[in-house]
Amino acid sequence: MPKPEKVRQVKELTERFKVSGGAMFTEYRGLTVKDITELRRALRDADATLAVTKNTLTRIAARDAGLEDALPLLEGPTAVAFMKGDAVQGAKALLELARRYPALVIKGALIEGRVLGEDDARSLATIDTKEVSAAKVAGILQAPVARIAYLLQAPLQRIAYALAERGRQTAQA
Repeated sequence: MPKPEKVRQVKELTERFKVSGGAMFTEYRGLTVKDITELRRALRDADATLAVTKNTLTRIAARDAGLEDALPLLEGPTAVAFMKGDAVQGAKALLELARRYPALVIKGALIEGRVLGEDDARSLATIDTKEVSAAKVAGILQAPVARIAYLLQAPLQRIAYALAERGRQTAQA
């Protein structure tokens, strides 16, 4: 018979898997309690949380959430960083922290139900956030309209200049 505390933890982890924008799996062997506290504080600024739980409970929660593909990432001591908002922003924050804390090893990631290996998870740091990507697309779409407006204004400016010049010539004559 499972203990009520463990049942509660599994339910909580299952819910976090379901509602989060993504999750990154890390090995934390070699980090001190102070380091993990600093990691949690830094991740909070990126709208992410770090959970250190037993792999058995995390496996059950992942299965309950329908994420069987993530089970191979749960080998050895594993901490899971859950990203609430933009998964890319949270991943960038965690990867930056992994540079500061070499003992923090990225195992993989889970983004929108898709499991990424270590290399793919690290490549998340090179992707722009949703806001930056949307701004770039808007800029690309706006550029042709601005060029057309400029090209249409140029002949009108030349005509206005020619008329003004003609007006000066007749006034002098």
